[in-house]
Amino acid sequence: MLEAPAGLAESGRALWESITGVFGLELYEQQLLLQACRSVDLLDRLAEKAAVSGLTVVNAKGDEVTAPWITEHRQQSQNYSRMIASLRLPEGESDERPQRRGAARRSYGIRGSVA
Repeated sequence: MLEAPAGLAESGRALWESITGVFGLELYEQQLLLQACRSVDLLDRLAEKAAVSGLTVVNAKGDEVTAPWITEHRQQSQNYSRMIASLRLPEGESDERPQRRGAARRSYGIRGSVA
């Protein structure tokens, strides 16, 4: 298991340990996981803000609107889901990673030199 990076809160650290304790990750996957861990920590902070401050605010016109932390929570939730999906972690008892989705016709690779 890789040591959790400094600065992660409880949820981020737990996510890091649950994944690195089971899977060997390439460097780019570790970086993606780190961003997912930071995102889950931010989601916790935004949820705490919503619990204290509510779901709506009154804007300058006097209208009740969705609070900015709720909008940010939705966006971070989507980003988090995409990052976790991008790691292509196996589900259940399977040791194989799900199929990597490439381009429409073929996956990208390193181009050879053109003469």
